Amino acid sequence: MSKKRKIISLAVWLSVVLLALVGVIMTNGSEKTESIREIMRDAVLHDRNKISLFGYMEVNPALISAFTVTGILLAAALLIRLFVIPKFKYVPGKFQLLLEQLVGFFDGLGRSNSPHRNCFLNVYIFGAGVYIFFGTLFELFGIQAVTTHGISIALPAPLSDINAAIALGCLSYLVIMSGGIVSNGIKGIGKTLKDFSLPISMSFRLFGALLSGLLVTELVYYYSGLSFVLPVVVAVLFTLLHALIQTYVLTMLTSLFYGEVSEVHKGEKKAKANSAIKGEH
Repeated sequence: MSKKRKIISLAVWLSVVLLALVGVIMTNGSEKTESIREIMRDAVLHDRNKISLFGYMEVNPALISAFTVTGILLAAALLIRLFVIPKFKYVPGKFQLLLEQLVGFFDGLGRSNSPHRNCFLNVYIFGAGVYIFFGTLFELFGIQAVTTHGISIALPAPLSDINAAIALGCLSYLVIMSGGIVSNGIKGIGKTLKDFSLPISMSFRLFGALLSGLLVTELVYYYSGLSFVLPVVVAVLFTLLHALIQTYVLTMLTSLFYGEVSEVHKGEKKAKANSAIKGEH
């Protein structure tokens, strides 16, 4: 039986390789509607392939992806809150355990980096982390959309657009600043403004990582000799790797800087305690 299985598996692999070679030969002479330079340029700038938003304006495909991912996540959160959480048990099932591990990871990340003030921080990094992870995985589904020029394209990850990456980086920076203001008042603003390059570095790190995976995948798809089997492996590996790394990096940096600017020093703690005692008297 083992020999028969080996022969069958070998025959299957040979068939796959043969079909891939036939596909390469048959598509080798096909015309490319766009050059690789134009494809790469549009992947970065989105100045050609745009999508009509309800017939009112032309927008980047990543904006449609952002709306879609946001809607899916909000709907999933509502369904989980209404139908799953009320049925939680003392001995958790697989899905309950997965949710608890996910929440526990971001809660632990926030508490370890900002032990004195972390309630809002934990909520934010959970939301940002989930959005980055599932937003990055969104491009794997290859959902098609038609551009204003009549070309069918696959919707990219929302954060592969520089505008979305900058928006998330600036939002994280504002969250960090809010922690400094609540804990230290005007001094908290000064502490946050010392790292004025933080939103730029966070934005471009996120954008560059996601864009690199998109460009490599587009490059592999463009050449017919590589456009069989290999793109699946490349797309899945790059996307999963970027989803995990960028989720961890942005949430870790946000919680780390939030903990630094929201920390109250000993002298300030004593002054606040004395003022509170005087207020009681």
